[in-house]
Amino acid sequence: MGDPKKQRKKYDTPNHPWEKTRIEEEKIILKEFGLKNKKEIWKMKSQLKNITAQIKQLIGMPAEKSELLKGKLQKKLVTLGLIEQSTPIEDAMNLSVNDLMKRRLQTLVLKKGLARSIDQSRQFITHEHISVSGKKITAPAYLVHIGEESTISFASNSGLNSADHPERIQEAPIKAGKKTVKKEKPKAEKTKEKADKPKEKKE
Repeated sequence: MGDPKKQRKKYDTPNHPWEKTRIEEEKIILKEFGLKNKKEIWKMKSQLKNITAQIKQLIGMPAEKSELLKGKLQKKLVTLGLIEQSTPIEDAMNLSVNDLMKRRLQTLVLKKGLARSIDQSRQFITHEHISVSGKKITAPAYLVHIGEESTISFASNSGLNSADHPERIQEAPIKAGKKTVKKEKPKAEKTKEKADKPKEKKE
């Protein structure tokens, strides 16, 4: 049975550690979503695997029981923003890792324009600058519910609440009117033109 206090990993690692195609795909995901390590990818893949396994199990159940459980699972996936209300639960088997990554708090903070880059987004979250529904969230991998998305903001006691904070994205001031500025040619071009211009003969 083992020691109940011992923490066990809740994700599956790749069967083959040196699969080139998978490694290249993981590199792209790491860079795009600003992940710390590949463990975060494997956790997302394990969640997808669990969703797929649940759907397969529900398909094989008697109709009355499966319809009830399908409704609960569908509601959960709709709440997480992974599928639409009208989408059949079977279509959730086509979800990819990127679909889950897009629902992470780190990704949505950047999407809302609260950070300049995906790495800065992670920094703001881990340094307790971001709140969701009024509560500080320090986990970049937190999956944001649809109803919580509009509540993502800077924490009330964070210095980033100030619009003058140097790390805040400053909006460019709107100019009243545009002025056409005549572009001057570089000095090198001017000198070349003078050299190429034929000299006028004096009569």
